Amino acid sequence: MSFIKHIALLLCLVNSLSFFGQKTKVSGLVKDSITGEALPFVNVFFKGTKVGVTTDLQGKFSIETFYATDSIVISFIGYKKVILPIQKDKAQQLTVYLNESFTSLQEITIISSDVNPAHAIIDNVLKNKKINNREKLDAYQYEVYNKIQFDINNLTDEFKNTKAFRKFNFIFDNVDTTGEKEFLPLFVTESLSDYYFRKSPKTHKEIIKGSNVSGVDNESISQFTGDMYQQVNIYDNYLTIFRKNFVSPIANQCLSFYKYYLIDSLYMDGYWCYQLDFTPKRKGELTFEGTMWVHDTTYAIKKVESTIAKDANINFVNNLQVTQTFKQVEKEVWMLTKDELFIDFQWTKKTLGFYGKKTTSYDNFIINCPKEEPFYSGAENVFISDSANIRDDNFWVKNRHDSLTKQQQQVYKMIDTLRKLPVMRTYADVIYLLATGYKVFGKFEVGEYTSLYSYNEVEGHRFRGTVRTSNDFSTRIELSAFGAYGLLDKRIKYGAGTRFFITKKPRRLVQLVHKKDVEQIGISSNAYNNSGVVSSLFRRNPFNKFIFNTETRFSYTREWFHGLSSTVLFRNSIIEPIGVINFFQSNNNGIQSPINNINTSEITFQTRFAYNEKYISGEFDRVSLGTKFPIIEINYGYGIPNLLESQYEFHRIKLSFNHKIPLGILGKLNYQFSAGKIFGNIPFPLLEVHPGNETWSYNDEAFNMMNIGEFISNEYVTWKIENHFDGLFLNKFPLLKKLKWREVATFQGVWGRLNNPENLILDLPEFSSSLERKPYIESSFGIENIFKFLRVDVIWRLSYLDNEFEGIKVAPFGVRAKLQFDF
Repeated sequence: MSFIKHIALLLCLVNSLSFFGQKTKVSGLVKDSITGEALPFVNVFFKGTKVGVTTDLQGKFSIETFYATDSIVISFIGYKKVILPIQKDKAQQLTVYLNESFTSLQEITIISSDVNPAHAIIDNVLKNKKINNREKLDAYQYEVYNKIQFDINNLTDEFKNTKAFRKFNFIFDNVDTTGEKEFLPLFVTESLSDYYFRKSPKTHKEIIKGSNVSGVDNESISQFTGDMYQQVNIYDNYLTIFRKNFVSPIANQCLSFYKYYLIDSLYMDGYWCYQLDFTPKRKGELTFEGTMWVHDTTYAIKKVESTIAKDANINFVNNLQVTQTFKQVEKEVWMLTKDELFIDFQWTKKTLGFYGKKTTSYDNFIINCPKEEPFYSGAENVFISDSANIRDDNFWVKNRHDSLTKQQQQVYKMIDTLRKLPVMRTYADVIYLLATGYKVFGKFEVGEYTSLYSYNEVEGHRFRGTVRTSNDFSTRIELSAFGAYGLLDKRIKYGAGTRFFITKKPRRLVQLVHKKDVEQIGISSNAYNNSGVVSSLFRRNPFNKFIFNTETRFSYTREWFHGLSSTVLFRNSIIEPIGVINFFQSNNNGIQSPINNINTSEITFQTRFAYNEKYISGEFDRVSLGTKFPIIEINYGYGIPNLLESQYEFHRIKLSFNHKIPLGILGKLNYQFSAGKIFGNIPFPLLEVHPGNETWSYNDEAFNMMNIGEFISNEYVTWKIENHFDGLFLNKFPLLKKLKWREVATFQGVWGRLNNPENLILDLPEFSSSLERKPYIESSFGIENIFKFLRVDVIWRLSYLDNEFEGIKVAPFGVRAKLQFDF
């Protein structure tokens, strides 16, 4: 009997296994019955169960269960519910057509409560943000697979039939026509990396294990293909995209920006979720519209699909979509598992545009197991393994989180072919010329086109040419030389230099320069160069406050770790007065004696700290993308007497502080502060000549109503406060809102003095003075984004209004403009 019971029990077990092994699977497509268009976000679930999904952007769905059922339910707001019979324990495909529901709004808006049920859900989401946000964790790590693709879109028949492409029409066989616009892949990359985060002290590190880049030769692009440079966290109050701060749909103040609607509740990947739609409350703000699914128990975001508001104040972006999917990997630990970003760029409706697509998936999570301290140390927080750029196809087939479609496989081959076309090389050369000012000729580059010709009152018509080695010559050493000649002063100017890397990781760069050229005193580092054609066209006053500088300079820069770098700089300068500048030395009786030149040798130690700063890096130069933390710089210089016939001994110190803060609806605030002091008696060209601006162009790093050389100090403090309001006020006016103009306000000043002016080695020029009495202050209000590229400021000079230049009082009021491209 016992044996029979065991046999019966075994049979029951086998039957039960067979029962659970039979799965009912239904996949298909949901369309509008009239238009035939695919319907996204439609609810599909098995009748009598809580097993359900929603259709994707193409209207497709796939749903399965081990529990026997005989029908599925398809429902969507605005459409009639459909119940369809299905076959149990089998896989099947359906195409479902939904009919619109013509129930009037009056019939469905009668509710028994004044409380929006969606608001109650959002309130709970906000209460649980800290619990569900991964940033609460002490540490986490994961493997991340990232794929980025850029495509040319808006391809017209006229473009395809141009002479440049006529012989290469085969490339258009790879044009994708599945979307609203035809597009042709231009650049694609994929990477596989391990990402590590530690909360205290806060740090992160990414090790890129594989990088496959097609369309770009520069291997340094690999640093941007990982996860470090592209993170968007829906739990942040503001999502920074293209330096614009979009209000998150679950920001702490989200109810002030969004309307919410409870649409449905359903199962998603085994989690019972509330489905909420959200739309902006007002037009013209940096907000999204879309759908989110909220877990009913933890109030964590299970998934969010969002698109920027159609009338958001952003340039060159037709569309931007962000989709994020999360899962619970441990109790009270929700992690992002898939991140999708889609952007449609276009200059105008009639020009070529670009698609940018980023798809990222995350796996192999390890929670709260931080590495030892040495693991996080190092100059770079993005580390590219030696084998990352040489991975073969077998590696990618084995390690990709998602396999490539046949079309995606063809993209790599097509892009390599496209990149070799003569017309594409021409486009690349033109873009490089516009961006750098140099034209590439094999191993050399010739430029800069903006400095080939200029005019000033000292040199007359000036011509200049520069030659430097290109990346084809070397990616570790660069040689350069320039020559210039003025038809009026008939004096040859020249210079030569080199820079080379000892190592690129960590960054250790050596630079050596020798030059003889004219320079204008009191001009900021980013002002139009006095040898530029642009500065010749937009001057308000004659350019004649020059010195002739014979300079030898050596520098060594070392990056200790990401964000902290130091530079040692040695400079010897022999400075001669030219133009209206004269070097006079007065004796006790006030009798002036001319001085032919001054000679100085100085060594400077510079330290710069910018935590979490990000860059776009080339082979030699890199451009900062900024950081949300303050940037601090400390400089100390010592004038070495008797070295190379140097005449002066002195000390100089300077501290500067720069911080950019997102203010949400108030825009972006940038405040700067600096203070400096010089110890010792030195001639005025070596003192702090506060930067003025004598052009009609607005200069971010100068006092725009101050004349060049107007104020000189040996101890000083400066400040600048600038707020970009991003259309906060102008968007309130319907007509102005369409123009997408943006407001900017600035308040800046400097206060300093000449300590012991009686000990000055050289007399100050007649147009210069100190700031003993009061600070110099100016304020401005401007409009940005005029025609998408122009900024115009109205500036008021608020002090030293009695100063004169060439017998004419300074202007208390002025208008300045600048070209400025921004999203």
